[in-house]
Amino acid sequence: MSERTANRTTKHPVAGSAGDDEDDRWCTAVRLLGRIERELDVRLQRRHGLPLSEYRALCALSRAEAGAAMRMGELADRIGLKDSTVTRLIARLEAQDLAERLQGGGDGRAVTAALTEAGRQRYDEAAPTYRAALGAQLHAARGNVHLADLAAWVRDGESSSIH
Repeated sequence: MSERTANRTTKHPVAGSAGDDEDDRWCTAVRLLGRIERELDVRLQRRHGLPLSEYRALCALSRAEAGAAMRMGELADRIGLKDSTVTRLIARLEAQDLAERLQGGGDGRAVTAALTEAGRQRYDEAAPTYRAALGAQLHAARGNVHLADLAAWVRDGESSSIH
């Protein structure tokens, strides 16, 4: 047994905590996500001049119920960004007339965001590029023994070990 192997902890010192093996698998998953995110960003920027973060915001807003506005906190949760980052992101989209800020219901302190017609059109134009790039990256990841199961689950909603 190598010194590195001997020093690796597989026991979990705290109930529910992860060990080295879980950490390694998580890092592998993060690499897959990072690789895919970089490719999606490059494709969207090249073909549509649209950064991935802006595409994600347009996508989330396009899925709001019946064109309703979405609270900024909910949007932040959906696209995995901090509230303050989403505020700046929506400001950039507003400057391009792709989204608009609105006062939310209730006590008037809530701020919501909604797509404009130009924003919906921009999303509709960029979505095929995004989906084609995502599909290609997931297909390529299936060739990596460590990433195949995750890629299959994202692509098909099933584990590759089921097939």
